[in-house]
Amino acid sequence: MGAFGSWRERHPDLWEFVLFNVLSNVSTITRFVATWVGTAVFVGALGITEPFSLLLFDYSAPGSGGLGAFLTFLVAEVLAQAVNFVVQKRWVFKSDASFSTAAPRFVVLAVVIVVVNLVLPGRVTALCQGWGLDAGVAATVASVVNTLLAVVVSYPLLKFWVMPSR
Repeated sequence: MGAFGSWRERHPDLWEFVLFNVLSNVSTITRFVATWVGTAVFVGALGITEPFSLLLFDYSAPGSGGLGAFLTFLVAEVLAQAVNFVVQKRWVFKSDASFSTAAPRFVVLAVVIVVVNLVLPGRVTALCQGWGLDAGVAATVASVVNTLLAVVVSYPLLKFWVMPSR
C-alpha cells in the first residue's frame, strides 16, 4: 500500500469528508448541464417565458426567464439531488440504510437546503453591503456563507440521520 492508501486508513473520517466534498461536485455538474439544457428547451425553443411567481420563487421580472426558468430550476435541482443521493449513499458513506428510510429523509434535507439557498444570499448580501462592501464582494461572501452552511448542515445529517450504516 502506498503513502496515500496508508493515510486514508489512518484518517478514514477525514477521507470521507474530503470525498463528500469532492463527489458533491458530480451533482453540481448535473445541475449545470440540466440548467443549460432546460434553458435551451423551456426558454429558448418552447418560449415559456411568461412571468411566474410562487411562494419564494419569483420569476416575474423582465429578463428572468419566467415559467421556463422556474421549470429549468426545478428539473435541474431534482436531477442534481437524485444524483447526489446515489453518490453520497454508495460512494461516500457506503451506507446500508434502506432506500425507503433514507430517501424521504434526504428529500427533507434537500428541500431545507434549497430553501435556505434561496433566502439566505439576499440577506447576507444586504448585510455586507450595509457594512460598506461593494456588490461583487458582498455576493461572493454570501456564496461562501451559503456553501459553508450547506456543508456544515448536510454532512453530519447525511452521515448520522439520512444514511447511517447499521
